[in-house]
Amino acid sequence: MTSLAHQLKRLALPQNDPDLLTRREVIPNSQHTLSCMLGCTGLEELLGIEPAFSEFQETLFSQSSMGLERSVQVKEVNEKLDAGISLFLARLSPYFLLKPAQKCIEWLIHRFHIQLYNVDSLLACALPYHETKVFVRVIQLLKLNDPTYRWNWLEGLQKPGVPLARGTLITHCYKDLGFMDFICTLVTKSIKAYSGHSGNCAQLRVIFSFYASTIVPALDAVEKVSDTVISKLLPYVQKGLKSSLTDYKAATYMIVCQLAVKVVLEAQLVDTLALQISKSLCKEPLLPKEGLGCLIVLLQNQKEGSVAAPVSSIRLWFYFRLVTYLFDEMETDVPSESTRYGLLFETVLQSLPLSRGLDKTVAKLLLEEYLSQSQLSADSVNALNQRLQTSVRIFESKYPGALDGVLERHVRDVSSADEKKLFHHFISLSMSSGKYQILGDSDTSLVLSLKHPLPSVRRAAVEHLMALVTSGREGLDMAFLEEAVSERIKDDVPEVVAAALKVDLFNLYAFCVVNGAFLVFSHRCPVLKEAVRVLDEPRFIEGNSDLKAQVVWGLLPFLVVTSAQPNSPDLQLATCVAQTTILSQYHLTHGWAHGKNMLSFKYFTADSLSHAGFEDKGLMDCCFLSGETWWNPEKLDTNACCYLRLLCRLFDVIITGASQGPTAVCFRSLMKLLFQVHLSDPRELFNFLCLLWGYGSNLGDQLDCKVNAVLQTQALYVGGALLGAQPGASLKLLAAGQSPGMVLSLLACLSSPVREVRRAATSTLQTLVQVDSSPFHPIIQRLLRTTEELISDPTYLSQALGKLYEEAVTGTGKGKAKDRNLLAGFEELLLGVQAANCPAYTAKTILRALDEVNGELVLAVLMPVIERLLEQRGPEKPTILKDEDLLMQLLLGKYNEQAAPLLVKNQACLELFIRALGTVSKPHPDTPCLQIIALEQITKAFYSALDDEKTQQRLLGVMFDLLVESRSPSCAQTISSVFKRIAVDAELVANEIALAEKPKVTVSVQQTRRSKQRKAHDAAQDGPAEGTVSWQRATLILELLQHKKKLKRPQMLVPALFSLLSRSLETSSVEQSNLEYTKQLILSCLLNVCQKVSPDGGPVNVLDEDKFNVELVVQCVRVSDLPQTHHQALLLLGSLAGIFPEKVLHNIMPIFTFMGANIMRLDDSYSFQVINKTVQTVIPALIKASERDDSDESATHMEAVVTRIILVFTDALPHVPEHRRLPILSQLMATLGPARFLWVLLLLLFKQHANQTTATDKDAALERDVEFWISVCCEFQVEDQLVSLIKILGYLMELPQDKQDGETQTSRKEKEEKVEELIFNIEAHSSKALRHFKFLSVSFMAQLLHTFIFKWCDRFVLIVLFSLLEEILRYIHNVARCVEENADKPTAKFWRALLSKAYDVLDKVNALLPTDTFITVMRGLMGNQLASVRRKAMELLINKLQQKTKWDEDQVTVLLDLTGDLLAIAARAHGRVEEEEGEQAINRQTALFCLKLLCRSFGSGHQEVFVPVLKQAVEMVVSPEEEKNVMGSALLCIAEVASALKALVIPQLPRLMPAVLQTLTERKEVITSELYMLSAVTALQRVTETLPHFISPYLQDTLLQVARLTRVAVKATTTPQLAVRLASLRTSLATKVPPRVLLPTITKCYSKVVDSSQSRLGPLMDVLKEHIGHMEKDQLTSHQSELTSFFLIALDFRAKHCQGDLEKTKEIEGYVIDCLLAMVMKLSEVTFRPLFFKLFDWCKTESEAKDRLLTFYRLSDRIADRLKGLFVLFAGHLVKPFSDLLHQTNVTKTDAALFTTEDNVEKSCLLLEYILDCLHKICLYDTQHFVSKERADALLNPLVDQLENTLGGEELYQTRVTQHLVPCVGQFCVAVADDTQWKTLNYQVLLKTRHTSAKVRFSALLVLLELAAKLRENYMVLLPETIPFLAELMEDECEEVEHQVQKVIHEMETILGEPLQSYF
Repeated sequence: MTSLAHQLKRLALPQNDPDLLTRREVIPNSQHTLSCMLGCTGLEELLGIEPAFSEFQETLFSQSSMGLERSVQVKEVNEKLDAGISLFLARLSPYFLLKPAQKCIEWLIHRFHIQLYNVDSLLACALPYHETKVFVRVIQLLKLNDPTYRWNWLEGLQKPGVPLARGTLITHCYKDLGFMDFICTLVTKSIKAYSGHSGNCAQLRVIFSFYASTIVPALDAVEKVSDTVISKLLPYVQKGLKSSLTDYKAATYMIVCQLAVKVVLEAQLVDTLALQISKSLCKEPLLPKEGLGCLIVLLQNQKEGSVAAPVSSIRLWFYFRLVTYLFDEMETDVPSESTRYGLLFETVLQSLPLSRGLDKTVAKLLLEEYLSQSQLSADSVNALNQRLQTSVRIFESKYPGALDGVLERHVRDVSSADEKKLFHHFISLSMSSGKYQILGDSDTSLVLSLKHPLPSVRRAAVEHLMALVTSGREGLDMAFLEEAVSERIKDDVPEVVAAALKVDLFNLYAFCVVNGAFLVFSHRCPVLKEAVRVLDEPRFIEGNSDLKAQVVWGLLPFLVVTSAQPNSPDLQLATCVAQTTILSQYHLTHGWAHGKNMLSFKYFTADSLSHAGFEDKGLMDCCFLSGETWWNPEKLDTNACCYLRLLCRLFDVIITGASQGPTAVCFRSLMKLLFQVHLSDPRELFNFLCLLWGYGSNLGDQLDCKVNAVLQTQALYVGGALLGAQPGASLKLLAAGQSPGMVLSLLACLSSPVREVRRAATSTLQTLVQVDSSPFHPIIQRLLRTTEELISDPTYLSQALGKLYEEAVTGTGKGKAKDRNLLAGFEELLLGVQAANCPAYTAKTILRALDEVNGELVLAVLMPVIERLLEQRGPEKPTILKDEDLLMQLLLGKYNEQAAPLLVKNQACLELFIRALGTVSKPHPDTPCLQIIALEQITKAFYSALDDEKTQQRLLGVMFDLLVESRSPSCAQTISSVFKRIAVDAELVANEIALAEKPKVTVSVQQTRRSKQRKAHDAAQDGPAEGTVSWQRATLILELLQHKKKLKRPQMLVPALFSLLSRSLETSSVEQSNLEYTKQLILSCLLNVCQKVSPDGGPVNVLDEDKFNVELVVQCVRVSDLPQTHHQALLLLGSLAGIFPEKVLHNIMPIFTFMGANIMRLDDSYSFQVINKTVQTVIPALIKASERDDSDESATHMEAVVTRIILVFTDALPHVPEHRRLPILSQLMATLGPARFLWVLLLLLFKQHANQTTATDKDAALERDVEFWISVCCEFQVEDQLVSLIKILGYLMELPQDKQDGETQTSRKEKEEKVEELIFNIEAHSSKALRHFKFLSVSFMAQLLHTFIFKWCDRFVLIVLFSLLEEILRYIHNVARCVEENADKPTAKFWRALLSKAYDVLDKVNALLPTDTFITVMRGLMGNQLASVRRKAMELLINKLQQKTKWDEDQVTVLLDLTGDLLAIAARAHGRVEEEEGEQAINRQTALFCLKLLCRSFGSGHQEVFVPVLKQAVEMVVSPEEEKNVMGSALLCIAEVASALKALVIPQLPRLMPAVLQTLTERKEVITSELYMLSAVTALQRVTETLPHFISPYLQDTLLQVARLTRVAVKATTTPQLAVRLASLRTSLATKVPPRVLLPTITKCYSKVVDSSQSRLGPLMDVLKEHIGHMEKDQLTSHQSELTSFFLIALDFRAKHCQGDLEKTKEIEGYVIDCLLAMVMKLSEVTFRPLFFKLFDWCKTESEAKDRLLTFYRLSDRIADRLKGLFVLFAGHLVKPFSDLLHQTNVTKTDAALFTTEDNVEKSCLLLEYILDCLHKICLYDTQHFVSKERADALLNPLVDQLENTLGGEELYQTRVTQHLVPCVGQFCVAVADDTQWKTLNYQVLLKTRHTSAKVRFSALLVLLELAAKLRENYMVLLPETIPFLAELMEDECEEVEHQVQKVIHEMETILGEPLQSYF
């Protein structure tokens, strides 16, 4: 429904609102006042039930609301009213079935129309009672016929009146989620309405019941509960769970249970619901059992694990309730109850775990509940203890820690004696009651006594605990004992510990010994002796070997004696430990107790060290360590490694013990002993220390010994100390070059990431710096100057060494001698690394430190190491260590820019590098391949440093060979990146790709082709010949060149590349297909070379033109089949065109021909770019070449070539993908220049379309092509398009009229075709094609100009447009001449169509002209000699005027000057064209139309200008000889001028109006001319509308013509506009002409046509009806008598002018009655009453015919229908006439005819129908209790007797009974509203069922059924007397009656709701 329709619907208030209550329940007078009284009465009764309704007394039920009309109120008022009504209905819903509530609703319906505006609120109020009849009555009040309405599904209940079935409600609930949401919202709104009430809101119980009984079954009935349903319900479920209303929460529980059973919910949703239910139960425990049950159902029906977290809150609530019930039931005397809760509590404790602190909470609940039983007697407490003991002990066994914690916290807070007593009783219930027993000495519990601050109390508690253990009493658990004793064993008081050791718990002692609990008592020997005694008990360790071993290892540390005094506690404890049984039995300490004295630990260790399994110094020899300068674990055997591992670990233990602690002195002695025994030789000692210094960086870890930074630091400090103690000779030996191990190891330590290691290393180096003779002295000395930097930064060593080496090499130091010494030192360092026995990890670290030390010397010294490591990488060699692999990487790093010259000087160095390049082995997966490392060394600087071209060539060849041979992607990628980096001379690359054969003699292409097959055959037989090409190697090199940017002298590649391209073309066809990719690479490389040497694309001197073989490239294009090859070749040719234009121009046409045949058909972006590039490069070269030659012949040749190129593109266009066509042509034209060649492209496109289009798809193809052509043109500037159009017109004018005319003109020199012939060759095309070409060209021009939209801001565009205008005018003149010349030829039609198109082009050009220019041009064209040109000019002016352009005042003046020219044309002033009568008439009509438009646009502001126009038009209308079409145009012009000139038209009215009316009256051809008729009516309408007060002399004739023409328009279905114009004219007459003029005229017209032209009375009455409706009240009052007189005359039409045609009379009488009703509806009661009674008297006039009765009662019926309830006020006088006429028309009552004419029967039947219908409407709209007892008695029998009245025959009888009598009797029964009268009426009808006529009996049954339907339940009182009659009819002789009886009984059962079959 639209917005307007919706507003109209809301404004359309009903005439009478329906009633909710039945007729008997409504007060007889249902006016608003009484309805308000009824509503107020209902409200007062409701206030006695619910005081909440009091707030509506002053709003909805106030006296002020009686005058409120909703439809005229503003939005805010209506919104406030809606809110109040919604709140009231929400509160009223619980009381809906009460009579007071229904009275209130009745008032709201009558006053506020809630059945229209508040449907949702009304249905929400009634929906819970959907199975009652009151709900059905509410449904019947609503308008539900709109299919899109949300309540349309209830429409089916309105007619049958049955309640809404529950199943239907449920089905609609789950099918329509909006309705489900409505039900849920209904509940929330009801709760909100009663939000101010306290309690559970019992009145809302019916709402909650409806909510649950609808949603739950709906969820059960739906097949699958979707996520949408759940999301719809979830917000309301959450509200219900949070609500404090019991019923609402119960309903929500039911819905949650149904959801849980029906659908599997998401785990998060289940968790949320469970949590909310739990919170609901804990916060406010309403319905606890129901809530718990809901939670159980929810969790049991969902998947296991759905609930993410335990619902602790519900558990807490549950246990709280259970404990409370447990103690409450304990107080009762019913043992079964207490036993039941006790058993439940025990079962729950055993089954459900208590987590998340719930165990402590339950324990606290138990204790608090127990302590709260202070009022119990001693016997009750004992009984309570007896019942609780089992539960408490079960809880204690499950959660001992929780109960202990609660008891421990509470024991401190016990204050009163009673509470202490109860607390002791509760303690006695637990198994660990002894823990909380109160000790007498301390007056506190055992638990607290064990932790008492006084040692005496703790000791007493331990002794008490020992007594409990000894006596074996219960009440203590083992866990408590173990915890208590273990804590006291750790006590800081010896007496307490001694007491604890006396407790007999041996496993506890073992735990304490093993965990070192006794170590804290090293100074308390007696206690420890007691502990040792306890641990030595045989029963303690018997049978437990693991425990025995733990005890031994725990006691062994006590054997260590740290004091040398004989009576020290350590010695005493060690003696005690040694004498224990357990140690005497252990194999390691066996026999120690029998010694005279205990050996000290010192001597024990020394003995162990000296007898460690080896004999004296033979160890060194057997391990091959003696005499070695390096101890290299990487090359030692297993024995040596084991020995070194033992030494390292022993050194680690001793140095750690010697660092600190009481045993440090002993460990230092051991260190001395270690050095003396195993490392007595200083070289061996320092070799061992060097091993420790550098072993931390060893990734292989051959010794399986980790040397961390601490041990490394300790070893450095030990080494420093030992070095300081060495004599000078030893120091020199250690620092000599022959033994570089120490210096290298210390330098390696300086690069350690640990600061302390570097600090210790610098400290050690301080000792070595004293040795001046060492070759390392200069380096060490310089390094130690920056000690702080070395310590602070681990990377500083590398920087310092690099700086020192640079100084030494460059000689920037302090002296040459010092520089030489530095170089010597560095050489010694490198030689140390070179040494074969130098560990790889040390060499690796040193090389990292020497990272910035680079040069030829460095690489030369390290070459042996590189060679040695390369030799180890053979296939049969052992595995390379990871350190060696890393070392090799560092060594290859020395191949850098500084060392590059060595490769040139030393061939061995180059070979080593090439060897490394070929090494592909990868021993470790996490390290890169050696080949990759070597390749990465070839950097730009390194390659450039190789000054020798041979070396560079060698490396380049090796890389290319690797690229060919390698199968590793990483290798290929690395080579590619290396080649990109380095700067290569192109000549070197050319040498690599040059053919490996002797130079060949250049041969022609033909010779090459002849030798292809022979050479291929020879190659196949002889294998690879000497000069064959390695295409794989060449291809790989070319691929590298694709991305090479840094290339020196790229032009050197050109000969080699062309040679390679030539060789590729000499191969066989099979090989050529395989070499396509290679060709593409060659062409791409050539293109790159051209771009490098000529970035701007112009000629250069670097390239030699002879070396570029363009023919070879063209041949490549022709031979290849691949688009990619074509692309590359074309791009190369495009680039060459800029460099060598002359050389490319010789091959230009083959290039573009090939493009059109191949590349343009491809659909890819690359092909498109190739085309663009070729066009952008080749064509400009062509144009430049022509510009260099200024001759005309050269320019003509160039244009011809360009035309051929464009022709190639247009010919290929159908094969080009559609989306590529426009860009290709746009690029082509942009390159050529659109101003110069766009017209050529367009003409070629036109020719192509004319030649290719077939007849089947002609229109579609033309539309598609024209759209494309326009798109092409729109790509360029407007001036370019206009210039192109000018050239097209010029070309078209040069073409001959026909092919025969052009044959003599085409004899040209056959030297060369011109551009014109290339565009359209006359000889090659037919005459039809020529004509099509011309027509297509002109048509396109018109369509293109139509798309132009631009502003006149460019003067050049305006100049071009003027040129175009001149050109099109010349062309029009040319075509017009051809039209005249070919008028008698078959081509005449073509030339006329072409002229029309040319005019269209002129129209479009003029539309683009500035307005001033346009007007000037039009004025000139209107003076043209050709009539067609003049007409075209006027048509252009018409189009301009119809565009509603905003004109300036100067322009308006110029336009108005055209009126004289137009009038001259309209008056046929041109004598030169008088012979052209037909065309002249068209021109005159066009001129009149122009004048009409000018008047419409400017007439109101320039009225005087158009007065001559009006005069001329009137002259044309008055003229009897004027042609009718011209006269029609004149009339339309008059209509427009009249509306504009207004009063200036008055002087012309005496001539205009009679002429128009006379013409309409007399001229027969006007009737046949619809155009003239429409024009005349339009003129009359405009004049009437403009001058209504001046047409009275012509009004009568106008009315008569309107009436006549209206009948004509009804018949003339071909001109619907005529009816519209006549309707507008009638409206103008009815609304504009004053009543004083119109009413008398209408009376005269009626009198004139009533006898002769009765068909015109209808339109005449329509004018009067509309006039009356438009009259004001005072006008109607002043003219009422006149109108009454007229209507009395008009109503006599049936009586005086019937003439026997009842249907025609009925139609005309209907017009009169409708007109009279229009007046009646505007009268008041006071003015209508006399009119009605006057009409009543008028119909009863005895002197007149009885036909007036028909008219009057028909009028009464219509008035009753319109006035509804108001007519009852005047109907009292009609009762007796109704009764009499019913009697007089009943053929069974009288034989006298009511009407004296022959059609008496028909008239009597009509009268009877009018009476019955009128009576039916009176009863239907009766609100005044019209049918009183007297009136009922008067009408009852005549009505019932009509059942017997068969007047008019059987068919009329049946129609009268079913359509008139039955509804009348039924509504009469309702209006009676009296049981007595009902009974009488029913009985009279029943008597008719015994009539002899079956038709009467059948009709009586229809009436009975209608009575039952109207009275409904009230008919029950009439049923007893009805049953016998129906029983008789069930056996009626007429089968039709019998069937009807059955139907009546069935319908009565449906209506009354009770079965009736049992009564028969």
